[in-house]
Amino acid sequence: MLGENFVYFFTVQGFFVGIIFGILKSFDAAGLLTYTFFITAFFYLFSHVIIAFYYRTAVVKTYLFPRDMHERDLDIFVNEITKREKLIDSAVKITDAAIQMNALDNEEKS
Repeated sequence: MLGENFVYFFTVQGFFVGIIFGILKSFDAAGLLTYTFFITAFFYLFSHVIIAFYYRTAVVKTYLFPRDMHERDLDIFVNEITKREKLIDSAVKITDAAIQMNALDNEEKS
C-alpha cells in the first residue's frame, strides 16, 4: 500500500471512530464535531508518524546492507561445511571398516 493511501485510509478510520466516540460521549452538536475533529486529526497525524518511521527504516535497511561482506562470509561458511562433511564421511568409513573387522573377529572367535 502506498503511503498516501495509508494516510487516507487511517484518516477515514479516525473519522468514523471520532463520530462513534462523539455520539457516545457528547450531548450536543458542538461536542460531536469537537470529538470528531480532534480524533480525526490525531489519526491523521499518527498515520504520518507511522509512514515516516516506515520509510526511514525501509530506506536505511536497503542502503546499509553490506552485500559483498556477507557473500564473502557465506562462501567461507560453505567451504568450512564442505570440509567438515568430508571429515565426517571419512570418519564414517573408518567406523564402518572397524565394525566389519570387529564382526569378522567375533565370528572367528565363536
